[in-house]
Amino acid sequence: MAHQAEREDIEHKKFVDYKDVAYLRQFTDPHAKMLPKKRTGVSSERQREIAMAIKRARYMALMPYLSA
Repeated sequence: MAHQAEREDIEHKKFVDYKDVAYLRQFTDPHAKMLPKKRTGVSSERQREIAMAIKRARYMALMPYLSA
């Protein structure tokens, strides 16, 4: 049987806001890449909302595209 990635303990909010950078950083790795929903344990709909919020935060320069 394949090894399953352990899900991280992440607080889930009712509304995902692109201005809440501290919350969005929970869904990115140290290299500023978005974590897959298998690892975060969220639904597909929630994952899409989080992805859109991260993209908006990056566009508004609140989060980095890449971390050096």
